[in-house]
Amino acid sequence: MRILLVGSGGREHALAWKIAQSPLVEELWCAPGNPGAARVAKLLPIAADDVEALAGAALRLAADLVVVGPEAPLVGGLADRLAAAGIPVFGPTAGAAEIEGSKAFAKDVMLAAGIPTAAHGTFTELAPALDFARTRQGRVVVKADGLAAGKGVVVAGSLDEAERALRDMLVGHVHGAAGATVVVEERLEGREASVIALTDGERVRLLPSAQDHKRVGDGDTGPNTGGMGAFSPAPQVTAEVAREVEARVLLPAIRELAKRGRPFRGALYAGLMFTPAGLRVLEFNARLGDPETQPILMRLRGDLVPALLAAARGDLSGITLDVDPRPAVGIVLAAERYPARPVTGDVLAGLDGPFDEGVQIFQAGTTRAPDGRVVSSGGRVLTACALGDDLAAARTRAYAALGRVRLRGGHFRKDIGLQGGTYT
Repeated sequence: MRILLVGSGGREHALAWKIAQSPLVEELWCAPGNPGAARVAKLLPIAADDVEALAGAALRLAADLVVVGPEAPLVGGLADRLAAAGIPVFGPTAGAAEIEGSKAFAKDVMLAAGIPTAAHGTFTELAPALDFARTRQGRVVVKADGLAAGKGVVVAGSLDEAERALRDMLVGHVHGAAGATVVVEERLEGREASVIALTDGERVRLLPSAQDHKRVGDGDTGPNTGGMGAFSPAPQVTAEVAREVEARVLLPAIRELAKRGRPFRGALYAGLMFTPAGLRVLEFNARLGDPETQPILMRLRGDLVPALLAAARGDLSGITLDVDPRPAVGIVLAAERYPARPVTGDVLAGLDGPFDEGVQIFQAGTTRAPDGRVVSSGGRVLTACALGDDLAAARTRAYAALGRVRLRGGHFRKDIGLQGGTYT
């Protein structure tokens, strides 16, 4: 098979690493990729959101499958363009991807499908949004409706914080058109988890659960980020809970989208909160999570390619997933000043290890300088991942691997796997 993988982050390096292990794969390209993905794939200098150029490359390369990592090309219609050309694609159409592209649309789907979620309101004007926040003493979550590169969510602890976030989005337009509409929802208390399923538009196959750490600082302090690390499995997602998530969250969402003429094929991500009142859905994403994908793929045994192709073709009926019972931990190394204005261009050392079996470094915000050295190019620079006989062992191995990597000004959380990120 000839496979084109779209994206350049740690998720895509992990996907490239896993896909390249398949005996079915003859050639693997990654657009635009990063120096880590270049170890197992040929890189194409095409931006991940350049839909026309990506579709043209897939045709030119005679790709048998396109795997789309990030959300922007999905919302931009890459899957539609590829499907029209007869190329199987792992990733939903623009209509189905709106479940991530619009927070308001996602809430509408949840309400129609009876999926438990937080009380909320959708607003385009400041005054009614503030009124909603006041009814909850400012303890709300303010979300830009559209895509905002992982920076469109503010968890407010007071009315002042809520008002500042609402003014930034609705008056200051800090997120441009993405924040012209906002969703304001009650701030839930509890433990978070991520459950991601491969789906063919009708059936689902659950990946191992994970728990992300969103805030930049130890003890869940500081601003939200794209994710500072994750571990798998999430302790609260027992086998019984996983069945509940499948029955009450994932399948209802897929059926509701299909009812609306938006069949979803790809990876559907449910961000969950386990509250004293029960399970609630925080958000849906239309793709694999980052950094959750990195430890999840460490735990997947066997060939992933048949599952990706089956989902793309609309028939997962013959697919099962083999999961390593050992837990995995992934720790993000971030650039200086991330998440505000990350410093880039700093040299990375120690990427080649040596590392033990069951340990991987997945590059994300990296590029190769003219002199051949790998340098930082983004806020989240890499994820150090490890399997372990138990969670403590996995943490120890992942932190040991991260300790071999050097990046001036680089920082990371020291409590990944000790506690889950929450909205408490």
